Amino acid sequence: MSSKLKVDLFVPCFMDQVFPQTAMNMVKILEKLGCEVHYNPEQTCCGQPAYNAGFFQEAQEVALKFIQDFSHPTARYVVCPSASCTGMVRNSYNDLLENTSNHLELKQIQKNIFELSEFITQVLMIEKVEGAHFPHKVTYHDSCSALRELSIKEGPRNLLRQVAGLELIEMNHTETCCGFGGTFAVKYESISVGMAEQKVQHALQTKAEFIVSTDISCLMHLDGYIGKNNLPIQTMHLADVLVQGW
Repeated sequence: MSSKLKVDLFVPCFMDQVFPQTAMNMVKILEKLGCEVHYNPEQTCCGQPAYNAGFFQEAQEVALKFIQDFSHPTARYVVCPSASCTGMVRNSYNDLLENTSNHLELKQIQKNIFELSEFITQVLMIEKVEGAHFPHKVTYHDSCSALRELSIKEGPRNLLRQVAGLELIEMNHTETCCGFGGTFAVKYESISVGMAEQKVQHALQTKAEFIVSTDISCLMHLDGYIGKNNLPIQTMHLADVLVQGW
């Protein structure tokens, strides 16, 4: 019988559709760190888009499916490469499922779900992913969900500092929102673009080559602005950095 720590993988819907390699890189990292990774192909969305848009009944239906998909007799850890989706389950599900018959299953999953960097540093208690090598200057973007919902700040930075060849440079106002905010970017396009411009300019001032974050949604938004304006900087998810050099 395997003595490896068994974990369930939750891949956000947008990552599954647009950035599948980042999800695969998370699997590589977890397996390298000694985990036995399981993936339920029936999983879909956490319900955050519907919830943020005010469609609470529809969001509850999706949340109930999430609970069904990830309830397990042995109460395995659930690891997600998105602080936004992790925060949705850990916090916003209280609004949707607190008084339902799934209350106990909800509390167990909320206790066991972790964002990737959070899981590595706080559950596995690992400070360095061996073999990671990325000889570039990077700056880190604190996503609103990671910082404000999950209190994630030093964990991903510490992992980046341990990557061979990597130079981490802090940008000004790193805790300021990038302007994505899901449907906010659609409803308030000009404000959203202005916030992205401010964030990217702060990153450029560091002379970094890459903006790194725990949330691919933020990075997708920033990358859109960078690409449209042909700016000399790229975006990269933390998981994609930690597999470099293997």
